Amino acid sequence: MRNFDLTPLYRASVGFDRMADVLDRALASDLSQHSYPPYNIEKTGENSYRISIAVAGFSADDLSVEVKDGAVIVSGRRAAENEERTFLHRGIATRAFERRFTLADHVRVEGASHEDGMLNIDLLREIPEALKPRRIEIAKQLKAVGKLDA
Repeated sequence: MRNFDLTPLYRASVGFDRMADVLDRALASDLSQHSYPPYNIEKTGENSYRISIAVAGFSADDLSVEVKDGAVIVSGRRAAENEERTFLHRGIATRAFERRFTLADHVRVEGASHEDGMLNIDLLREIPEALKPRRIEIAKQLKAVGKLDA
């Protein structure tokens, strides 16, 4: 894997440190530890998104969704099973997990739902009026036409 030095970005820009931190984390993360549970990120509208996480075997009470420091943190922890069960094959993983999704500026979590073994987290990007594109009218000056006295 390549290592990237983001020092020139820090030297030549102001206010992009959060983006550089996100890049650092993304480049430094080990992909093998981020394979469970599987998830999708989809764009559901012009300014709306949905994170869907496959959480088979987890109830809504076993799951936690938290927004902290510009990230959505999803964790799952099943309560200990009381009964003795003998599995001939155990293919449904129910191990504890924590997954983080870094949010862009002005993206907020609208809500979360748990249905059919899927945890859905709905996100909405709300661009403030001050940052939306706006048209600037160009003022026209009228030139006074006068006669020159000779």
